[in-house]
Amino acid sequence: MIDYKTIGARIRAVRLERKMTQEQLANAVGVGVTHISHIETGNSIPSLQVMVDIINALECSADELLCVEIDKVRPLLNNWLSELVADCSSTEIKLIMDTVVSLKDSMRRLKISDQQ
Repeated sequence: MIDYKTIGARIRAVRLERKMTQEQLANAVGVGVTHISHIETGNSIPSLQVMVDIINALECSADELLCVEIDKVRPLLNNWLSELVADCSSTEIKLIMDTVVSLKDSMRRLKISDQQ
């Protein structure tokens, strides 16, 4: 089953990341602001054409908005992470890596304690 609320939330997140208003996105897509609002809240299901127009207006990939399974989105996340740290110094990258490793370890420990 397709989770339109999640897709709408992703559209909203990318739109805000691009510093676009709902009005700007609506104009780029050729629909009303209310329709964009309803898509973002999951109260409206966009047609395929509107979805393609949203993807083009946001200059993102369909995977970024539509992927539900983490395995299929992993290459996109890897690319996103690479872009995120591209302008970091070696010291910043090491700190980010250490933080991620610590977070992963903590999450794994919590999962083990939840099973007991």
